[in-house]
Amino acid sequence: MAILDLFKKRKKIFNKKRSFDGAGTGRLLADFKSIQQSADSELKTNLRTLRNRARQLARNNDYANRYLQLMRDNVVGSRGITLQNKARSDRINGFDTIANVVIEEGWRDWGFKQTCSADGKLTWLDAQNLFMETWARDGEVLIEIIETKPTPENKYGFSIRFLEADYLDEDYNEILNNGNSIRMGVEINSFGRPLAYHLCTTNPADTQFPNVRSKKYQRINANRLIHAYRINRPEATRGIPPMSVAMVDLQMLGKYMEAELVASRISASSMGVIKQSGDYVGDGVEDDYTPTISLEAGTFQKLDPNQEMTMFDPTHPTSQFETFTKTTLRSIASGLGVSYTSLANDLEGVSYSSIRQGALEERDYYKGMQKWMIDNFMGVVYKRWLQHSLTVGALQPFGANAPLPASKFDQFHRPRWQPRGWQWVDPQKESTAIAMQLNNGLITMQDV
Repeated sequence: MAILDLFKKRKKIFNKKRSFDGAGTGRLLADFKSIQQSADSELKTNLRTLRNRARQLARNNDYANRYLQLMRDNVVGSRGITLQNKARSDRINGFDTIANVVIEEGWRDWGFKQTCSADGKLTWLDAQNLFMETWARDGEVLIEIIETKPTPENKYGFSIRFLEADYLDEDYNEILNNGNSIRMGVEINSFGRPLAYHLCTTNPADTQFPNVRSKKYQRINANRLIHAYRINRPEATRGIPPMSVAMVDLQMLGKYMEAELVASRISASSMGVIKQSGDYVGDGVEDDYTPTISLEAGTFQKLDPNQEMTMFDPTHPTSQFETFTKTTLRSIASGLGVSYTSLANDLEGVSYSSIRQGALEERDYYKGMQKWMIDNFMGVVYKRWLQHSLTVGALQPFGANAPLPASKFDQFHRPRWQPRGWQWVDPQKESTAIAMQLNNGLITMQDV
């Protein structure tokens, strides 16, 4: 029996060692919450607060604003993501040059602000920048597609309209009689596919103007609205602001730097304190009626026999200010998916190898965002624009008697998007490395 009991005891210890430390409990893990909630349950109670805080950071925090700038500059770029149509001819073995030229010129012509946006304020390049900034700040983008008859102002009869995410009310949730359900303003079927969007007729956050009195909703079919967001959990109906994971660090760092700046200014302004045994009134008084003495630079003041001067030794900024700020910014950059050197504008101490490695990883992230933006915004808008323009006969070759036929939409719809690229970190070293790889047969000219 003693041998069997010893075996059982060891078996119990063995099972305990196989458990997951991450699921353990105890004093050190008391604040490590493990509440089970669906993606929509988490979003419903937190989305509005996260979105509003992200907007506040974008308005007032230097690094949050820098993050938005990085997303615009690196995903969209100065010229935007351009179109090159590759429709092939059904008569010759090659591209339909005439159709491609007409479509590309029509696309550029539509991209002026008079026709691109319904309010006449955005060019197509402005729309790309607004899309990326809105997503980087709010986590989701709403765009209404407006198709009408051609007019003298808009011969294509097509435009887009950006809407704030506030139009989708997080508190509007309902189960419909037809089996569909409304989750945070989005009507979905049993598979979770969006069928319609129940938008507020007016922006509920537009509280400073008298047109907002009570919430009323209008149902818009899903084919009339682009709702772009990145899905990070299955069954998520709404998008999360990307700054959410770094939001606390951004706020705390901003307030810490503000406090350090104020403390440094006070330290630099205060020279010292005069101690005395009797009553004394200085040259003036502050708001709290503390006697003060004003001194000019390069002067000394003679004190009375009953006075003693105690010099003020400033301790701000602290010696650890730079180290602490850098460490916090590295954490923030990791949460946002960008490099520390880009976010902080800090190239001190970097080498060619380190900055090249960081740039390559960061650019992979931007390339992924470019592809996501093309699939969820630009490709959708272009397809609908081309289809509607062909239907209304807005695309006609120069000197031809008839416009491009709408029946050949599938043949004409061959877009190839050209996003921005990046220059090499060190062109000479990069060129030398490529030449060596070509000579050794490791890559081809097509790879280059």
